[in-house]
Amino acid sequence: MSKPDFLETTDGRRIAYHKTAGTFPGVVFLGGLHSDMEGTKAVYLEEWAKETGRAFLRFDYSGHGQSSGTFTEGCIGEWAADAMAAIFELTEGPQILVGSSMGGWIALLVARTIPTKVCGLIGIAAAPDFTEDSMWAGFSDALKAEMAETGRVALPSDYSDEPYIITRKMIEDGRKQLVLRDPLPLNFPVRLLQGTADTDVDMSVALRLLDHAEGDDIRLALIKGADHRFSTPDNLSLIRKMIHSVLMARSGSE
Repeated sequence: MSKPDFLETTDGRRIAYHKTAGTFPGVVFLGGLHSDMEGTKAVYLEEWAKETGRAFLRFDYSGHGQSSGTFTEGCIGEWAADAMAAIFELTEGPQILVGSSMGGWIALLVARTIPTKVCGLIGIAAAPDFTEDSMWAGFSDALKAEMAETGRVALPSDYSDEPYIITRKMIEDGRKQLVLRDPLPLNFPVRLLQGTADTDVDMSVALRLLDHAEGDDIRLALIKGADHRFSTPDNLSLIRKMIHSVLMARSGSE
């Protein structure tokens, strides 16, 4: 594992990243909750970028991976700010955003806030508004009471022996970052990938996003049997093909 470079943000956070030089538009990978830039999809896309000569960026949000801070200090708004700082400081021109799970929500926030820096978006089991519509809406009265009393709750994880610690800060900040309540113009090619065997993000989320987003070139592909990780060789190949689809659409060749 090579050592990352670091970006010092104006918010005082230290963001670890790996940047690959290449042709434009570049590709930026946005990982999921509790994920880091050493995950299968991020590393696969970096290898693809090097093979094809495409500019590429992967990084860790604060409180994730090798970046500064702790997970329980963070929230969606701060992680979106990390993403926007990395995109502004480390990339040139508009980028194709590839967002996985929470990274799909982050990608939509980036596109809404700095649309001139986005020329395409691929969502992989994108999970917009999940802190409100999945977590909070699914909390029992007991969990809501625990959150009110202690400011945090522990949720079991399918990916680690350690539970996810979900804080009041994350829930309350999430309500300020919702993207499915107001108009969401996406004036560039968008490709959404959703597995039918995903037990973390239901297919209804992808369908709701498809229905809600506004744009002339937004497509959703449901992949039978794919799970939330979306990291099998066939799944990874599909992600690559979706990037190619966005590139072709931008050039008018699709």
